[in-house]
Amino acid sequence: MPVIVSDSYGKSAVRLVKVERHGQRHEIRDLTVDVALAGDFDAAHTDGDNSDVLPTDTMKNTVYAKAREHALGEPEDFAGRLGEHFLSASEASKLARVRVAEHRWRRLDIGGRPHDHSFERGSAERRVAHVTSRRDEVPTVIAGIEELLVLKSARSSFTGYPKDRYTTLKETNDRILATSITTYWRYADASGSFGVLWEAVRRALVTTFAEHDSKSVQHTLYAMGEAALAECEDVQEISITMPNKHHLLVDLAPFGLQNPNEIFVPTEEPFGLIEATLRRD
Repeated sequence: MPVIVSDSYGKSAVRLVKVERHGQRHEIRDLTVDVALAGDFDAAHTDGDNSDVLPTDTMKNTVYAKAREHALGEPEDFAGRLGEHFLSASEASKLARVRVAEHRWRRLDIGGRPHDHSFERGSAERRVAHVTSRRDEVPTVIAGIEELLVLKSARSSFTGYPKDRYTTLKETNDRILATSITTYWRYADASGSFGVLWEAVRRALVTTFAEHDSKSVQHTLYAMGEAALAECEDVQEISITMPNKHHLLVDLAPFGLQNPNEIFVPTEEPFGLIEATLRRD
């Protein structure tokens, strides 16, 4: 008979919006939660024995109940509380993995003043937290950002690359650099001021992206990761993915016009994909 090498199960894409009311001023917390349990669930697969299988519907309901019972706090904190609960609720589980993605809303500006209870969400950017809880062990906490769309129209070049008979790309010292940053980083400590740390890492990443004299996406990616590690001693390792969202210079010569790096066409596919992980030496 085949042997089960690994297995897990859980509930994914649990959507949750909580309105935190502080008098007339409200906060919107918009989360997507994924839960997975791993452990001794062989009997459920081989014998159809569900005596150790906590229903995934129960997981969903637990997410809502825990969001009501306590202040959410930082995504890392909420994920940690859920992980601890699921380990206690499922004796067969050896570990619980909880991912929390927070969709960021900002207040509407009405007459130059941020509104108390009206918001807009104009970006796909998400703050994420992955917490893995194991019995009698310190949880592993990974934070991150997904789909942070950034662009700069100067201080970006790409030259000196190898060329063969299939190369049509022209060297440039002045191009648009655009990408959608997805990055995850691991903390050395499972407790801390996660909100402050997250803001510090994000600030280091976007500041470096804006101010770096980029010779390639790889060049800027490394500089961003280096800046994040320098900014936050609690960050042990950071992985960054940066798809190159190409903006191609349009040839206006057929129309008798010059194009001094002003008119571009953005393309979705195909795209370059640049990834790297930086760890403290």
